[in-house]
Amino acid sequence: MVNRAATDEDDAERLLLQRLRNGDKSACAQCVERYSPALYRLALRLTGDAAAAEDVVQETFLNAFKAIDSFEGRSSLSTWLYRIAANAALMHVRRQQPLMVSLDDMFSDDDKLVPQALFDWCCLPERDFEASETRAELERAIRELPEKLRVVFVLRELEGLSTDATAEALAVSPDVVKTRLHRARLWLRERLSPYFMDRALAGKEG
Repeated sequence: MVNRAATDEDDAERLLLQRLRNGDKSACAQCVERYSPALYRLALRLTGDAAAAEDVVQETFLNAFKAIDSFEGRSSLSTWLYRIAANAALMHVRRQQPLMVSLDDMFSDDDKLVPQALFDWCCLPERDFEASETRAELERAIRELPEKLRVVFVLRELEGLSTDATAEALAVSPDVVKTRLHRARLWLRERLSPYFMDRALAGKEG
């Protein structure tokens, strides 16, 4: 069965792209309105700074509109914008931390990451995940992920991109996306296990 909603979405994006290539200023405004919320969320989670995220979004659209004629359409317009935004956000992070050694350089995508703390989060009641303190802890942990793992986790798990779309956005293979997503999940499990264990114990004592 044809997914009518997806087809309509594709048609709308193709029309918007054509208008952008024709220099339609109202199309530029529509593009910003349509995609800026998602690009801002991505930039904020990668940079951890609201002002920087706003700069990244602005830079993304400026670069995209300048290069719109060179966009070949092999991926969707949204995926292309995600790629520009992710690159801009990561460049900002690197400029802010020029003397830090990237953790990505310490292991390859083939390395196995085995968590030492194996607390099972499913033991916690759902309300614990809804608490503002827990959400803040999750966001902190995501920001601490090595950048290659962080950008994959944000695009796949938080923005809901498919494996293929994430691969296109990051110019890597789907297998690399799967490997990095798996490592990101293990890394977060390791990082957050002590926190959730403490919450579980506190709940029992309460």
